[in-house]
Amino acid sequence: MNEMSASSHGEGGRDHEEDANSLSLFGAVSLGTGVMIGAGIFALTGQVAALAGDLFPVAFLAAAIVVVFSAYSYVKLSNAFPSSGGIAMFLKEAYGLGTATGVFAMLMYVSMVISESLVARTFGEYVLQIVPLTPVSLWVPVLGVVLLAAAFMVNIAGNRAVQASQGVMAAIKVTGLALFAVAGLWFIDAANFTNGRLESDTSVTGGFLAGVAIAILAYKGFTTITNSGGEIVEPHRNTGRAIIISIAISAVLYIALAVTVAGNLNLSEIIDAQNFVLAAAAQPAFGDAGVWLTVGLAIVATASGVMASVFAASRMLTMLTRMKEVPHRHFGLPGTLRTHAMIYTVAFAMILTVLFDLQRIAALGAIFYLIMDIAIHWGILRHLRSRITVNPVIIVTAIGLDIVVLAAFLWVKGSEDALIIYVAAAAIVIIVVAERLFMWSHTDAEGNMDM
Repeated sequence: MNEMSASSHGEGGRDHEEDANSLSLFGAVSLGTGVMIGAGIFALTGQVAALAGDLFPVAFLAAAIVVVFSAYSYVKLSNAFPSSGGIAMFLKEAYGLGTATGVFAMLMYVSMVISESLVARTFGEYVLQIVPLTPVSLWVPVLGVVLLAAAFMVNIAGNRAVQASQGVMAAIKVTGLALFAVAGLWFIDAANFTNGRLESDTSVTGGFLAGVAIAILAYKGFTTITNSGGEIVEPHRNTGRAIIISIAISAVLYIALAVTVAGNLNLSEIIDAQNFVLAAAAQPAFGDAGVWLTVGLAIVATASGVMASVFAASRMLTMLTRMKEVPHRHFGLPGTLRTHAMIYTVAFAMILTVLFDLQRIAALGAIFYLIMDIAIHWGILRHLRSRITVNPVIIVTAIGLDIVVLAAFLWVKGSEDALIIYVAAAAIVIIVVAERLFMWSHTDAEGNMDM
């Protein structure tokens, strides 16, 4: 039985933090780039290189192209249905209240929490490059948990605190990384671009497409913006603009930095240092000073990424709870429903940070996100074309691209680390069964949900 008492809500059933027009266009862009740049170039460059080999800078470009097609659907949906539930609301509009919406929304929510734990562990990896704590296996998750706790404190302070911190951090990391990329290009060794790929049982094409799947995860932070649609100034106009601007900024930085890394390290060096690859790439060109600068940027970028992701994921869980798509217990906790959602989100991310390594966290996130992404596109084609003016060719292309990279990724991971496929499959089954049982227990004999 749900426990959503009046004490868990603000007036009118809405949390007092959910203030219309509390996020500017700049604030929304800062949130999007906060998640993308925090997760993308620092956490995933080495993993993309391990799969795509020499072609990993191209994989980031290919992923940007895939994401541009995908973002078309989110821009259209954001303009039509702006809300603080973002993707949860989009799925409800497409599939209605019920199991399908709950399952796909939970896949997205879990992928968002996975991203938080991925970036939190990356924070730990980079900090340990200048603070030699041992054992590394202990301190990486400990530092990640500390970052998640700090992100919770900033988010609990409200939207203005989040926007202020994100704006400052976005300016620091975008400027710093742009300068790093430009300076690093002067020191590249052309021979590093053609040094081959590591021995692997996968084909070049399969490995490249699997690398694209991981690189797509680096861009998925733009969905953070959709989860803030109800709080953005002029949401029908600015939500879509914020999405496009965030993707463009991140794509330019990703590709420039990938080229810099590829030109300063050979492939074996990149993969050996894949959890802190930018710091390793700074060493040949800039020495210890470059490593310290890069670690500083990584700390800012990963911190802002976690803060932005907690902001978005907690809003999505709040919306799912209000829609009665997930159960809620307040366990005597003070504060609003959104505060409770934030606590559960951070606690879940802390557990993942402790239990999983970077490679497996990223793999799970990519699988869940791509499945949900396909569901978003299909929902528009199947159910919303009469309500939203869209170009079906673009949406069909987005579905096709998602299927190709997901299939390649599953094939590659199935041959290299089958356990993660089993874990992903088991998690999906658990989500489907749990959601179906919850819907069944909250639906009357006439098929109406108990609201």
